[in-house]
Amino acid sequence: MSVETEETKEGITEKLIDTKVVKKDKPLKKGFISGTGRRKEATARVFLWEAKGDFTVNGQSIEKYFSGNVEQTKWVRPFHTIGISHPEAKYSASIKVAGSGKSSQLDAVVLAISKALAKLDEEFDKTLRKQGFLTRDPRMVERKKPFLHKARKRPQYSKR
Repeated sequence: MSVETEETKEGITEKLIDTKVVKKDKPLKKGFISGTGRRKEATARVFLWEAKGDFTVNGQSIEKYFSGNVEQTKWVRPFHTIGISHPEAKYSASIKVAGSGKSSQLDAVVLAISKALAKLDEEFDKTLRKQGFLTRDPRMVERKKPFLHKARKRPQYSKR
C-alpha cells in the first residue's frame, strides 16, 4: 500500500491512497488447511491438520454424528480416492456443519474435506476433480409458485 500526497491550488493537501487487496487462501495457523462445502441449505467448514487423532463434527465424533453404514463409507471416500485407507491414522479434523438435513450435511462435509485435501497437493486436486469430488451439486429446492399447491403441483382440473 502506498500513500501519496498532492497539493492543490488552494494549498489543501490531499492524500491519495492506493490500496491493493490480495486475497490468498492460506492456513489459519501453522499446519491447518481449511475447506468449505455446501449442499442445498447445508454449509460445512473443515479444518484439517496432519496428526493422528479424530474427526469431530460439531463437538461429536464423526462416527456418532453420521451413524449409518452408508454415511460411514461416504465421508471416507475422498481419502480412499487419493490413496489414504485410514484417515484417522494420518489426519485430524474439526468440522462445523449447519443447516438442512443429515444427508445434505454429509454431502457438504465430503465437498469440504475434498477441497481441503486438494489444497494439500496438486496431484490430489487432479484426482479428486476427475472423480467428481470437487464439484458442487447445484440442485436446490424449487420455489412455490402462485396459484399452485407446491412448486409444480396444480389444483385438480374440473371439466364442469
